[in-house]
Amino acid sequence: MSKVPLPTVPHLKRVTAKTFQHVTQLHFSTTNNYENSRYNGTTATATPPSKKRIRVISCDVTGTLVSFLGRIEDHYGNAARTCGIEITPQEQRNMSRCFNQAYRETSASHPCFGNSKISSKEWWRRCVKRSFDLLGTNMTDSEHERVFQRVYSTFGSHAAYGAFPDAIPFLKWAHRRGISCGVISNADERYGDSILPMLGLGDDMQFFCFSKNVGFEKPHKKIFEAAISEAEPWLCLEKWMGTGSQAGERTPLKPEEILHIGNDFKKDYVGAKEAGFHAVLLDRYDEKELADSWREGGAPVFKDLIDVVEYLGREQFELGSRDRCGAYLNGNEISSKYGPIRKVYE
Repeated sequence: MSKVPLPTVPHLKRVTAKTFQHVTQLHFSTTNNYENSRYNGTTATATPPSKKRIRVISCDVTGTLVSFLGRIEDHYGNAARTCGIEITPQEQRNMSRCFNQAYRETSASHPCFGNSKISSKEWWRRCVKRSFDLLGTNMTDSEHERVFQRVYSTFGSHAAYGAFPDAIPFLKWAHRRGISCGVISNADERYGDSILPMLGLGDDMQFFCFSKNVGFEKPHKKIFEAAISEAEPWLCLEKWMGTGSQAGERTPLKPEEILHIGNDFKKDYVGAKEAGFHAVLLDRYDEKELADSWREGGAPVFKDLIDVVEYLGREQFELGSRDRCGAYLNGNEISSKYGPIRKVYE
C-alpha cells in the first residue's frame, strides 16, 4: 500500500534452492578453486578473484521482492461495500485516480509517512479518507473509520501482497554466502514488522531501512547512508592473516561493498550509485521500452534474481561474510571461540 499499484505479475518459472545452487556452481567455480587452494595452503592454479567485494545486498520491496496483488479500486471498493457503503461501477473505476491524488497530497502534507509527527497508521487513515472524499462518497466519521480499518487490514494480508518465486531462494543463497541482506524502501515500518515476515521473507533479512523512520526518501543520499549504519553491525569480516594465525581488525563497511537491487531508475539506480553503491534494476513486468531506457542510462537490467546471481559471477565479485568476529583460520576449517564457522565459499 506504500506506492501506486503495479501491473499484474505475469507467470514466472518455478524457482528453487536447487536452481541457485546450479547457478552458483556454474559461475563461482573459479573463485572456489582459488579460495580452496588458499585455505589448504597450496598454490592456486586458478586466477585470483577480483578485488570487488559484495558484503551487503539491499533491496527495494514492491516490484523487487514482493508483488502487489489485485487493484486499488477493487480493494477499496470491496472494503466500502463490506461496510454497507454503496459504490457504483463508475465510482470504482475512478477510485485509482482518486487514490493516486490522495497519496500525493498526503505525502506532500506529511512526508515520509509522517516521520515522527504522526503514526504511519494515522497517515494511511488520512490518505484513505481523502481518497473517498475525492470520489464524492458521502460517509459519516464512523463509516469512514470502519472502511479504513477494512482497507488497512487488507493491505496487511496475503490479499494484497505476494512474494516473487525467486525471492526466498535468493535470500537464502545470499545468507549461505555470508552476505547480509536488508531493505531500503520508501515505505512505512509495517513492511518490516509484519508484511515481509508474513510472506516468509523476514528470516534471512538482517536490516530494514524505511523512509518513515529515516525521514528521507530514495533517491536522497541520507537513506542510503542510514542503510550502511543499519547493516554494519551485522558484519564481522576479519582481515585473514594466513593459515592458523589470529584474525586482524574488523574492516568497516564501505558503500562500494553494497549491491542495491530495485525497480526504479531514479530512486534505486541513480540514488544508489550517487551514494557509492553498486546497483542493478529488475524488469519484473516485461516493460521493454522502460527497461531499454534504463539500459541507455547505464543501469544493468535483469529479469529476475537468478540473473543477478549470474551477474555477480560474471563480474567475479568476492562475496563477503558476516558473524565472523574473533575467527581465525585453522587448516581447512574457519573456527572461532563459538565453534566452527561455514566458509565464505562453499
